Amino acid sequence: MEKQGRSEMEIIPAEPHSYVKLLKVNREHLVTHIRNTQCLVDNLLQNDYFSAEDAEIVCACPTQPDKVRKILDLVQSKGDEVSEFFLYVLQQLADAYVDLRPWLSEIGFSPSQIIQSKAIVNTDPVSRYTQKLRHQLGRDSKFILCYAQKEELLLEEMYMDTIMELVNFNNESLGSLGSLACLLDPSTGVLNEQGETIFIFGDAGVGKSMLLQRLQGLWAAGQLDTGLKFFFHFRCRTFSCFKESATLCLQDLLFKHYCYPEQDPEEVFAFLLRFPHTALFTFDGLDELHSDFDLSSQPDTSSPWEPAHPLVLLANLLSGKLLKGARKLLTARTGTEIPRHLLWKKVLLRGFSPSHLRAYTGRMFPERAMRQHLLDQLEANPNLCSLCAVPLFCWIIFRCFQHFHDAFDSSPQLPDCTITLTDIFLLVTEVHLNRTQPTSLVQQNTRSQAETFRSGLGTLRSLGQVAYGGMDKSLFIFSQEEVQASEVQEGDLQLGFLRSGLELGLGGDQQSYEFLHLTLQSFFAALFLVLDDKVGSQELLRFFQEWAPPEEAAAPSCYPPFLPVHCLGGRGLAREDPFKNKDHFHFTNLFLCGLLSKGKQKLLQHLVPAAALRRKRKALWAHLFASLRSHLKNLPRVQSGGFNQVQAMPTFIWMLRCIYETQSEKAGRLAARGICANYLKLTFCNAYSADCSALSFVLHHFRKQLALDLDNNNLNDYGVRELQPCFSRLTVIRLSVNQITDSGVKVLYEELTKYKILTFLGYIARILEECKGLTHLKLGKNKITSEGGKCLALAVKNSKSIFEVGMWGNQIGDEGAKAFAEALRNHPSLTNLSLLPVLLEPEQMLARPTLLLPASNQPGQGPPPGRVFVASRIQWHLYRRRKESRMGPAAECISENILVMTRVILKGSVFAPFAKISKLHGSHAYQKVITSATGPPVFGKCDGDPLIQNQITAKGMAQLADALQKNTGIMEICLNGNLIKPEEAKVFEDEKRIVYF
Repeated sequence: MEKQGRSEMEIIPAEPHSYVKLLKVNREHLVTHIRNTQCLVDNLLQNDYFSAEDAEIVCACPTQPDKVRKILDLVQSKGDEVSEFFLYVLQQLADAYVDLRPWLSEIGFSPSQIIQSKAIVNTDPVSRYTQKLRHQLGRDSKFILCYAQKEELLLEEMYMDTIMELVNFNNESLGSLGSLACLLDPSTGVLNEQGETIFIFGDAGVGKSMLLQRLQGLWAAGQLDTGLKFFFHFRCRTFSCFKESATLCLQDLLFKHYCYPEQDPEEVFAFLLRFPHTALFTFDGLDELHSDFDLSSQPDTSSPWEPAHPLVLLANLLSGKLLKGARKLLTARTGTEIPRHLLWKKVLLRGFSPSHLRAYTGRMFPERAMRQHLLDQLEANPNLCSLCAVPLFCWIIFRCFQHFHDAFDSSPQLPDCTITLTDIFLLVTEVHLNRTQPTSLVQQNTRSQAETFRSGLGTLRSLGQVAYGGMDKSLFIFSQEEVQASEVQEGDLQLGFLRSGLELGLGGDQQSYEFLHLTLQSFFAALFLVLDDKVGSQELLRFFQEWAPPEEAAAPSCYPPFLPVHCLGGRGLAREDPFKNKDHFHFTNLFLCGLLSKGKQKLLQHLVPAAALRRKRKALWAHLFASLRSHLKNLPRVQSGGFNQVQAMPTFIWMLRCIYETQSEKAGRLAARGICANYLKLTFCNAYSADCSALSFVLHHFRKQLALDLDNNNLNDYGVRELQPCFSRLTVIRLSVNQITDSGVKVLYEELTKYKILTFLGYIARILEECKGLTHLKLGKNKITSEGGKCLALAVKNSKSIFEVGMWGNQIGDEGAKAFAEALRNHPSLTNLSLLPVLLEPEQMLARPTLLLPASNQPGQGPPPGRVFVASRIQWHLYRRRKESRMGPAAECISENILVMTRVILKGSVFAPFAKISKLHGSHAYQKVITSATGPPVFGKCDGDPLIQNQITAKGMAQLADALQKNTGIMEICLNGNLIKPEEAKVFEDEKRIVYF
């Protein structure tokens, strides 16, 4: 039976080891399908099977079939070894002799060891062109131009996969892509089998171009689909460079405008046309394609030889009319759409996830200490961290951090070149403005930052006007009319500050725009206020009125005359909606302070008249200091423990951030003078560790001793380190609920023992040894481990002055609890202890009281004469979990611990003769055990119910009822609001001490 693609002659396998006969009987089949004779001649010459004369004879033949016949004649005449080698060349150079693959497979050709040891030279034009493409793409993809086009970096060191999400036509998620190779996988995410284009979209800076460059590098290294022989990469913007009258054919577009074959271009192009599925095209930045060329006026072309305008070729490549079967990757920014019938897959790039960010940090900063320091800073500033989701922003921030780290290492003091948030956004702006810079083969961009901003002044003003107009109305999405009204040019839209989308309106889908990041809009709004000469003092300070909470008093009459009364309270915009999120206003104020700082004058003097700049700076400083002074003056005060205590608000934190952004020591000193209290309470202010930098910036200028309460914020260890400059002023510091670990403990010890002035500390161990007057030690709900707990317990044991210890909610474990039990034994001064380890498993909960009672006291004995007993006020914290609670299984532990408390308290300690638990309640999740030297201990009145509104079931209720049969001390257990049905509760209605209603 005839085989498809073969000659009319039937293929007859030869006898084993008769390769001469095999070539003879399949002669016509070989003559028909061998098109490349040069490869055969080269390899026969290379291995001395052909002489130079043999090669000349072959080359003298007039046609390709004649050359094949002559080669076969010469090979057969030289015997079986040469014939076998001839077949080996056909087998090894599969691309050159693709039509012979079925035949070689059918005859079962397997070369001998001798033949396999021979070297094969691939001089096939297609293979050589593929090799040239790999070399060119490998070279071009090795480096990436970064940071305002001023330096080249290795892509291998820079690139990190981002979140790649397959989406449908409506951009609804279909799942994530695990790797770049999955882009070409036909088994997942295919939207249209007839489409041939993979459309990759995402915001500016999210990594679309780097993804294509990485893809090129993988193909060049042979790490992508091995079936791809060709890889053609184009930037869409280059198609705008052709004149309207320009025409060229597909072969010229690929070879003359991309990479030219060094040998037989016609044969290479013929192979491409015959096997288009071996080609991959990438077109980067469809949104950057700008041309007045009207495609609708041009006919489609499906002929690869017919000249047409390059844009027509691009359109027909994407549609599949040219090189149907070739795969195409097209990138564009979010908001750009292409016809659905072109799509094969649609992929959304979302930037870095937290895990990507950690991995990228490890790549950029191999040194562990430095890497951890950066991660701490990012955790300290959530807004900065959110910017790092955009890879371009992330890289800029990392370079700023590198600069800061190098400067910091060179001096033990804070460097003068501290990088502020304003510095970072100025760098972001510079990078995007330089996107318009033409690139040169031998010269990189050498423009200074001032030159870049001066040349882009029109762009900055128009974008700033859009940002300011929206900020004034709390508007973050802009219509096309609003953007055009601000004179934003088409080129400005391509810089990456704005992203486009579709907004549903009454008139149908309309083009809309928004800034890439909310803080970017705040930055441009502040930039507009600085750059626009028409902005007066009152308008400059427009958004500072958003500082004042509704309850603050009106501004005092001592304010400068240009300040509106409602700037610091009173009847103004601040009273309209007390729940409105005002961060965008606060960031605008912060950037305004940064832009008008002394350090930015060198840049701004090229953009703003000197007189206007001086006027705006003077107005800002006067308002800033008056605001801070008024804010602190109008806050409620409490006289307690010898302190003049003031409770500051989150507004105060924002004020400190703005002062820090100025990087002015004078501003810090003036702000410190405005603090007219010696106890500053900043609890529940949502302060992050980055805010500790601002706090230290001001407080290290405070000339008196100060108490500082920072409980219930988000400071962590990095925040503790940032507080170092002001430790010399602190007599009290509270740091409960701040995610502080043992690492923060070390910093506290090293700093505070230098001054030895502390009387009340939120947490530290060995400081007790140095600060002899320390009476209070509190750092509840942090991340202190058993090691820190043991060190602390030892310090408590040796202290003669400690009165109260608050260590609830840490992770000190059994070892730490045992250490505290030992520390409590016969302690001369400790009366208050809070120590429940809230992260214990249910079976460990409530078992801690057994560890905290001194075993040396015998039943029936009273406290040692002449002093208060060790546990005179011990707070037993009964841990409570509400909606997500695991109190269902924990009920078993509670029932068991009812017996434990009875046994230990009534039989194993001084409480034995008289202790009585009246109720198992307490909304604050604890009961107080009060004992004095002269009277019996009393379990104090309960404030609520630790067992209500949990997930206790009827099973837990039954176990509690059973435990009560053996415990006559507990008078009542309330189980209201648990997972117990009324009919289930009726079973226990005889047990009157269980309350359920």
